[in-house]
Amino acid sequence: MNLADLSDRVCGECPIRHRAVCARCDEDEQKVLDTMKYYRSYEAGQTVVWSGDRMDFVGSVVSGIASLTQTMEDGRTQMVGLLLPSDFVGRPGREFAPYDVIATTDLVMCCFRKKPFETMMAQTPHIAQRLLEMTLDELDAAREWMLLLGRKTAREKIASLIAIIARRDATLQLKGGDGPLVFDLPLTRVAMSDYLGLTLETVSRQISALRNEGIIQLEGKRHVTIPDFQRLLNESGDDADGGMLN
Repeated sequence: MNLADLSDRVCGECPIRHRAVCARCDEDEQKVLDTMKYYRSYEAGQTVVWSGDRMDFVGSVVSGIASLTQTMEDGRTQMVGLLLPSDFVGRPGREFAPYDVIATTDLVMCCFRKKPFETMMAQTPHIAQRLLEMTLDELDAAREWMLLLGRKTAREKIASLIAIIARRDATLQLKGGDGPLVFDLPLTRVAMSDYLGLTLETVSRQISALRNEGIIQLEGKRHVTIPDFQRLLNESGDDADGGMLN
């Protein structure tokens, strides 16, 4: 998806509409948001914002994936999360970016001018309520990411990352939890190794093992089918409760 695909699209036709910050807005509220929105596109590897930079916008990821990265004083970097479609970038009331936000894949964002958005949020309970829900979801995701990086085995890390992406894709496509899940994996194996703290060889070996055991099916390197999502969850080391589609 690119800017040309979105230039004439109204909010009601947006692919992330049912999960974005505007999900609860009525028609009049959508019209107000439309006056302050604009789209930005970024190529893979391009920086959206550096940590400490002043942010004059907030927005939602429409398509693609971005990473949240923290750089330490000695130059080492640690990825602290992924931004997937419908995730929110920026914080109302916060002037500066707390993390580097970098496009992992080609990225399209629906942005809002920050000051008008903050004013609307104060006046519109639908916006404030949805943003609170998204903030709580982000907290859950951060805890999941801490567990993934800190305590899981290489196999569990790979299974967990695939499950996270599969779950989000299914939710955006309004698919239920029954039947196979089919999606294109947006991350290269190199990116997966960087983000999970594994070697490229380990990532390839674990993906091959999951494929050979029938837990995932691969067409090429990116097109993934998950015949039984519960089997994948079992390999991720997570419980079934809270891990299924929602």
